[in-house]
Amino acid sequence: MTATATGALTERYISAVIRSLPTSAQHDVRTELEGSIVDAVDARLDQGDDPVAAERAVLTQLGDPGILAAGYAERPLHLVGPRFYLTWWRLLKVLLLIIPICAMGGVALGQTLAGASVGEVIGSAVVAGLGTIVHVTFWVTLVFVILERTGNAAALPAWTVDQLPESNDRGAARADVIASLIFLVLAAGAVFWDVLRGFFPTDGAPIPVLHPDLWPWGITVLLVLIGAEALLAVAVYARGRWTRTLAVVNTLLAVAFAVWGLVLLAQGELVNPAFVDVLAGDGGLSGDALRILAIVTGAGLVAFPAWDIADGWIRTRRAGRE
Repeated sequence: MTATATGALTERYISAVIRSLPTSAQHDVRTELEGSIVDAVDARLDQGDDPVAAERAVLTQLGDPGILAAGYAERPLHLVGPRFYLTWWRLLKVLLLIIPICAMGGVALGQTLAGASVGEVIGSAVVAGLGTIVHVTFWVTLVFVILERTGNAAALPAWTVDQLPESNDRGAARADVIASLIFLVLAAGAVFWDVLRGFFPTDGAPIPVLHPDLWPWGITVLLVLIGAEALLAVAVYARGRWTRTLAVVNTLLAVAFAVWGLVLLAQGELVNPAFVDVLAGDGGLSGDALRILAIVTGAGLVAFPAWDIADGWIRTRRAGRE
């Protein structure tokens, strides 16, 4: 062993490596590391290097002692490694697409029911959304950090070929368009049934839920929107995939439906007054309860079109990637 290899720099380097290792492993690591450094320094000395420069070059080549110690201890130097990264990322994306939106919607609805101003509703919803994003990201990441540090891979299901996505040559499944058409036909049938026969049962004859004055023009607008949605579903299937043009059309139809419903609701022309009277009759809903029902209805008229718009653009983006 040369004098250079046992110099101050070498001793400092080895001490920095073994200080974070278990006591039982420090002696073996010291012996192995000393031998490796001695051999590397001697090789450089044989090539004519200066002893001091040879020692510095060998230690520099070994790199950060913390990284070397982590390698000896088999301790990861990352929060989430490749073993869990894809699972972490997929789960986080799904949760961030769902939970913050639900939190913002719930807070906005609660503030509206409490009679808060528009600014307070928006501010509270934004704060709730941002806070939810931070919490979801932190806690999901913490769980995977713990899995990474403990090496508990059995806590997650192993990947199998059954998880492969179904191939779809047309890009728009036939089952999707059939389900959409069936839903739209049922919706149109429900509208007609409500207008002609009445949908809400009473002690006497059933009464319509929608305002009678909507017939014929208001109902016609609603049926036209339903028919346009059916044509859009067929167009997506015929085209084979979602496109930007189809997503724009879907957005316009959703906005048109939301505007149609919200304007009529605000003017008191969406719901049949007789239906409201039945709900508010003896032992029925109070005035505050009816106001809450109106707010919830308005929230639904916003939430469902918003979901439809988002779904259309997400499908368009996926189709573009494919």
